[in-house]
Amino acid sequence: MTYDEIFRDEREPAMKVWINGKFLDEAEAKISVFDHGTLYGDGVFEGIRVYDGRPFQAQAHVDRLYESARRLRLAIPYTKQELIDAMVETCRANDMIDGYLRPVVTRGRGTLGISPFKCSNPNVVIIAGQVALYPDEMYAEGMAVIIAKTVRTSSEMLPPSVKSLNYLNNILAKIEAVDAGVAEAIMLNANGNVAECTGDNIFIVAGGTVITPPDAAGILLGITRAVVGRLVERLGISLILKDITPQDVYTADECFLTGTAAEVIAVTKVDARPIGDGNVGPITRKLMDAFRQFVRSDEAYK
Repeated sequence: MTYDEIFRDEREPAMKVWINGKFLDEAEAKISVFDHGTLYGDGVFEGIRVYDGRPFQAQAHVDRLYESARRLRLAIPYTKQELIDAMVETCRANDMIDGYLRPVVTRGRGTLGISPFKCSNPNVVIIAGQVALYPDEMYAEGMAVIIAKTVRTSSEMLPPSVKSLNYLNNILAKIEAVDAGVAEAIMLNANGNVAECTGDNIFIVAGGTVITPPDAAGILLGITRAVVGRLVERLGISLILKDITPQDVYTADECFLTGTAAEVIAVTKVDARPIGDGNVGPITRKLMDAFRQFVRSDEAYK
């Protein structure tokens, strides 16, 4: 099965978009071509799953959005609670039970120059849609990935805690994955250690211990990563944060990814090498089940 056969582009119906406090039909929801978000990737965003009509981990996502904006000196013209309320309203306006929200904050309309201080008011947009990052069979059987040649942007260049609109680094690594006929690519940092994937955080299992790269590896501090970390400890499994080398991945007993769209998914092959016995491992399966139970619990929305 080819990459294109696995990832078919199914057109979604037109949705209501929340933009600067108003709902507009998708075709009418527009921002200026002079917006710095369009011209320079000057803005921040979040991806938030919706389960049973409720935005998952909304407070954690909004906190991260505002922290990203603060680091870019980008003032969001709404309170955190106002934005959370707007996300809930967006779900209702689109009759969304299970789906995906994309809050986006751009710098606003400016000039063709690079200075952000000549921009007008920021634009705040909430897009509703559906997301199915990987097909069902990958969750049952695991997925193949590669280790990309594209190096993860260094934390000295851009704080990894900033989830900005400039995803070119990740896109270049994703292109490598597509060219290799797989769904995802692992990105190394400048030290040659594992950082994260193009859109997901990564964990390995070795000797019954779950291991994930530390914050200092240059990773985005994933919301799903944090939830899964708590679930690991609740299951009585040891969890440590430490640098992971490519060889550690190749020789791991298990490997899995976490992310808003991906949730929890096993990696069973890296660079055509099987991980463990080449099947979804027992610890990964436990965490997949635990996460599915968690997202349907009230705790996930506090």
